[in-house]
Amino acid sequence: MVKVAVWGTGMMGQGLLGYLLDRPKDVEIVGVIDRHPEKHGRTVGEVVGVDCDIPVTADFDSVLAKRPDVTCILTASNLHEIESQVETAVRAGTNVICIAETLSFPWATDAEWATKFDALAKEYGVSILGTGVNPGFILDALVVMWSSVCLRVDHIEASRINDLSPFGPTVMLSQGVGTTVEEFKAGVADGSIVGHIGFQESVGLIARALGWKIDEIVETREPIVTTVERSTPHVHVAPGDVCGCRHTAKAYSNGELKIELIHPQQIHPHLEGVDTGDYIKIFGDPNVQMANSPEIPGGKGTYASTGNYIPLIVDAPAGLLTVVDMPLPRFWSPTV
Repeated sequence: MVKVAVWGTGMMGQGLLGYLLDRPKDVEIVGVIDRHPEKHGRTVGEVVGVDCDIPVTADFDSVLAKRPDVTCILTASNLHEIESQVETAVRAGTNVICIAETLSFPWATDAEWATKFDALAKEYGVSILGTGVNPGFILDALVVMWSSVCLRVDHIEASRINDLSPFGPTVMLSQGVGTTVEEFKAGVADGSIVGHIGFQESVGLIARALGWKIDEIVETREPIVTTVERSTPHVHVAPGDVCGCRHTAKAYSNGELKIELIHPQQIHPHLEGVDTGDYIKIFGDPNVQMANSPEIPGGKGTYASTGNYIPLIVDAPAGLLTVVDMPLPRFWSPTV
């Protein structure tokens, strides 16, 4: 029986709680933490819509005092946003799995942070792992796995074409959905439109696994302009305006292109005949071409990945780990 705490009850946290409640013979949920006052005092059942009387609380100390084996943090994307949560959990002596994109390979954006937290985890004898569908699987771990059947790898190209329609207003803003082309360009320039968070991390994961030294990463963000009207519950896009962002990254070693990642995201791509999917091309000996369509749903893939790593992290070595350091993940069968 693995004792698990869940930190965050947004869409990802709710999905993970449903996953965990399907495994009552293997998982004991010792507590659920959330910062939003409107959820405090309510039960998991009331928040998620399942049969569970565990209360949602802001008192993380009381939850961590129950000594969970694993604390799953599903709250934010950036290192500075999750730093206090990860540190608090580690100091409580619990392993951490977190879906923050930047935690999948924190050396990419803050090597000093990564060194500090690797030492902290080793001091307390626990593991820290960043995971998710992307980064954490599609454009990095899956690429690395496919490379295992190659005798030589010269160049990698991987792309993920997905539908942003299920996501809320925060994602729409970060992708520039609903802006004019001029507003999109201004948002990219001032940093308010970021596109995908995770390219630097995915490049780092692939490069670490393949032993490549990357010395330059060039990213571009371009507007996807619709010719038809598109709408979600959170945004309306008129013809001629921006319905998404085509974000790419090219990673070079000594001037040679080694990794190219392509991630066009838009709402309702089917309205203009665009099919979603995940694609990997490895150029070498032999060449590899993998195609999966439609896309693996980002939400489900992320909280499934989090849950399926739980039985693996309890036996992992102490320190700050990545998905390429872990055993091959696999589906953890329900025990209802």
